[in-house]
Amino acid sequence: MEKSKSLFERAVKVMPGGVNSPVRAFKAVGGEPLFIDRADGAKIYDVDGNEYIDYVSSWGPMILGHNNKRVREAVAAAAQRGLSFGAPTEAEVKLAEKITSYLPGIEMIRMVNSGTEAVMSALRLARAYTGRRKIVKFEGCYHGHADSMLVKAGSGALTAGKPDSLGVPEPVAGDTLIAAYNDLLGVEQLLKNHEAACVIVEPVAANMGVVLPKDGFLSGLREMCDRYGALLIFDEVITGFRLCKGGAQEYFDVVADLVTYGKIIGGGMPVGAYGGKKEIMELMAPGGAVYQAGTLSGNPVAMVAGLAQLEVLDELDVHGHIDNLGEKMAAGLWGVVRDLGIPACVNQIGSLICMFLGIDSADCYEEVMKADRSLYARYFREMLAGGVYLAPSQFEAMFISFSHTDSDIYDTLCRGEAALRKMKSEGLI
Repeated sequence: MEKSKSLFERAVKVMPGGVNSPVRAFKAVGGEPLFIDRADGAKIYDVDGNEYIDYVSSWGPMILGHNNKRVREAVAAAAQRGLSFGAPTEAEVKLAEKITSYLPGIEMIRMVNSGTEAVMSALRLARAYTGRRKIVKFEGCYHGHADSMLVKAGSGALTAGKPDSLGVPEPVAGDTLIAAYNDLLGVEQLLKNHEAACVIVEPVAANMGVVLPKDGFLSGLREMCDRYGALLIFDEVITGFRLCKGGAQEYFDVVADLVTYGKIIGGGMPVGAYGGKKEIMELMAPGGAVYQAGTLSGNPVAMVAGLAQLEVLDELDVHGHIDNLGEKMAAGLWGVVRDLGIPACVNQIGSLICMFLGIDSADCYEEVMKADRSLYARYFREMLAGGVYLAPSQFEAMFISFSHTDSDIYDTLCRGEAALRKMKSEGLI
């Protein structure tokens, strides 16, 4: 089998940066990307023959672990019947029924092909329902790569956005208003001064590491949206079905108007969805005048994969297991950095964990951005060499799956302690 180095040399000649998604290029951590051959359970294997304990989990959706037998058999059976029809199937009805049965406030749902597509469609729907243009989002929250979401916050929390990518017109970005995560007063000032169609938020900000909502933040957003006539959108691409079967809405007891989901509802297959109250969702074509379509929406293979995964969540105590391991991982990481006297902060909720190096708290974007990225890059490389595959960015979560074991957590903590001890002995910390 061809090795990673050789494959990357070929890849850079035919794909921008040699990858199909930027974070895979390892630019933030140095070195060259792994090329993966296969994965099973909590382990991932590269083409060079190396085995790793995997905490990327395909960026979250592998809640059962890789290559789950139930999901694999469902996919194989569906593939034998055909890969794509561009027409309705029984599986999409069953999956929609199961998802809506879990989720408070989700009366109707529309399947799409990615989290980005789900967010783009939900924003269009919110604008149509309210008749307003402006959108409020939070610095550090990622909602896919639709134009209006690729916006960087300015120096203050109450500024209109500027594009964070070439190719995004400033007038488009100008309709996106930026607030600071966990700052209700800032949100209220924006809603007072602008007629906003919606406030979109990651209920747990898991795209700037893991930043938890402060008590009252999400319920405060709900109250403010009601008061000022804006819709509340929860982007649950990360938290949906991972915090619990009802996602962040159930976990925090806050019901959003619209909710977006990603590949976790398809067992890791390329799928997404958005849903909400019936009176809002019925504006979608063909019943209403808000247009969104897709040949692969409701793809039969992705639908049965998602259905199989959610059936396992019904049958087994998946969340009890992964939450328990999440708590053990976080407690262990805290113990390591305290024993070594290393400045760090460990944020955890359920099976989502992030260790920020060089800072002692991470409650908002401003604090998170002070984390020492160069230290994390070295830590990442040491852990990779030790057989632990972490996200190649300081600002991503660790994801624990149902396939991880106590032994995996213990091994990871031992290797983490060895990595940090080595870095300290070299004077890096």
